Amino acid sequence: MQHTWEEIKRHIMTCTGCPLSRTRHRPVIGRGDYQADIMLIAEAPGAQEDQQGIPFVGRSGEILDNLLRDCALRREEIYITNILKCHPPGNRDPKEEEKEACFPYLKYETFLLKPHVIVCLGRVAAQRIISPDFKITGQHGTWTYRKNCALTATYHPSAILRDPSKYEIARADFEEIVKKRTAQN
Repeated sequence: MQHTWEEIKRHIMTCTGCPLSRTRHRPVIGRGDYQADIMLIAEAPGAQEDQQGIPFVGRSGEILDNLLRDCALRREEIYITNILKCHPPGNRDPKEEEKEACFPYLKYETFLLKPHVIVCLGRVAAQRIISPDFKITGQHGTWTYRKNCALTATYHPSAILRDPSKYEIARADFEEIVKKRTAQN
């Protein structure tokens, strides 16, 4: 069965597939250009995203916006989403059953978008999307290819908040992402 963007949004808004549906304020649905060739995937919404229902707001969103701006990208021309659509209490790592409950939504988003480049933001996303043993410190910026799509990972903006020295590393990764985007088109 093929779904539309509106159907996916409706399913996410009413989802009760895991206990997080009882503690969330708002599910956080992916945002951006539905024709984008770059898809950013993080692990789960944070507390501010949970309040607003929008991915990457607050300080992490500012870091992401700066990385995008430094590489001449804008949110309006990419698509940003999370593996989980609801905020895990205390910003803990998502549990396996929570990732499994939400993963079909991410699959539908990816199917509808058909991105040329997928960027995992952080270890948790990279381990779910690229490889279960992915090491963000040693493997960020490396490329994997699947079904005409280039996949990579870089530091999550919240990691950069904790360690600002990672900003330049992530910026260099994003510069390569822009180059890969051009090469994939």
